Amino acid sequence: MDLHCHRCRARARGKYHRGAVLCRLVAWSVATALFCISPPAYAHEKQSIWNYDGGVFLETDGTLASGICFRVAGRVTSGHFFDDLKRIDDKGADTVFRRGKETVTQFPGQLLLSFTIYDVPCGTKLKEAGTRTYLTREIVSNLRLSLFWKHGLELRPLTGFKPVGFSVRPIFPFNTEAQDLPERLEWFYEMAVPSGGVPLTDSLVLIIRSPDDHVAARVAARM
Repeated sequence: MDLHCHRCRARARGKYHRGAVLCRLVAWSVATALFCISPPAYAHEKQSIWNYDGGVFLETDGTLASGICFRVAGRVTSGHFFDDLKRIDDKGADTVFRRGKETVTQFPGQLLLSFTIYDVPCGTKLKEAGTRTYLTREIVSNLRLSLFWKHGLELRPLTGFKPVGFSVRPIFPFNTEAQDLPERLEWFYEMAVPSGGVPLTDSLVLIIRSPDDHVAARVAARM
């Protein structure tokens, strides 16, 4: 099982079997999405402090034309870089990132982006068993991934990221005695993302597209 990754205006193919991801990088247009939101980095009217212990988390829901709804959930980490790292928005001052007394301005040389994909009901009302459509290995293998750095309104295509982990896990039903249920799976991905020299005020944007080039999901890991 693999996920296709696309680079802006160029396609590259590579195979990453059994714990690997097939990557082809392609450009995306910006479309409707759900973001992890935090305040912009400029002077503020009151103080607020954001703690990034455990990394930067991201989550959004996506949809496919076939009627399948799915969730993307994950986080961005890098060793101990985010431990005790805080964003401080002081009244009348610009945003500052600090770890203890140290001021931090840039990401480390490499980040680890890890996320899962699994299907979810499209609405709050439960459907009768058998009427819901689920993600399959074939469907997910045809999805395309692209990463960007976002600064203000500017999106910069991110190249050079590499798959370092992949697995497909079964999702077991609550009723273990139920029979004739469709197979439900969860896909797990890990990407090594080059980030040297990137300011902490930039956000990492993840976009997933369907084979017909429609945006199926978009989410940002933003500090």
